[in-house]
Amino acid sequence: MRKVGQGLISMELEAEGELRYIVSIQEVVQLYKEGADGKIVLVDDAGTTTLAPVLPKLAGVVCTSGALGSHLAIVSREFEIPALMGTPVEDPESLDGKRVRIEPDGGASGTLFLLDES
Repeated sequence: MRKVGQGLISMELEAEGELRYIVSIQEVVQLYKEGADGKIVLVDDAGTTTLAPVLPKLAGVVCTSGALGSHLAIVSREFEIPALMGTPVEDPESLDGKRVRIEPDGGASGTLFLLDES
């Protein structure tokens, strides 16, 4: 298990699942078609409008920008989905399809861990 990011966490819940790096609305549509159940999405700067088709099915959200007052963080809390906000991730493309875990650190921060290196 390797730490790959740390940021502000919307709620003190853990999440584990396959990470999908989303950079376009077409990738959201593809994830919707494949099935988003239990997945964790990593986005650079996406709002709830972009993720709306899949958001209720996700296990977690990681956003490289934003804060706990961001619309994405607020709506994620409503769905009881942990969201890591303002979480820089080095080489996010390499994490696509890998198993990751979001863990609260206590307080307002949380960590993204890579579970498999394969």
